[in-house]
Amino acid sequence: MEHKELIPTHDFCVHHNIEYSFISSLQDSGLIRITSAQSATFIPAADLHKLEKFVRLYYDLDINIEGIETINHLLEKIEHLQWELKNLKNKLDA
Repeated sequence: MEHKELIPTHDFCVHHNIEYSFISSLQDSGLIRITSAQSATFIPAADLHKLEKFVRLYYDLDINIEGIETINHLLEKIEHLQWELKNLKNKLDA
């Protein structure tokens, strides 16, 4: 991974005014991945949108980590079902 594809965790926390422990809890739950390099931690830019969604769920809607896990699982399942539906429609049209 190139360095420009990584967001420093500290910068993300300062920008969003959140505690690092929240990021750590998300990592412990397997919801996001954090990369360590040179005694600093980084968030892959590809996970940024998902992480910002988790921040809103936790801080704005007061949903705990377990609730975020459930919501994430259901959203991934919906996305997969929509993909399957699209593929089946394409097969019918062919």
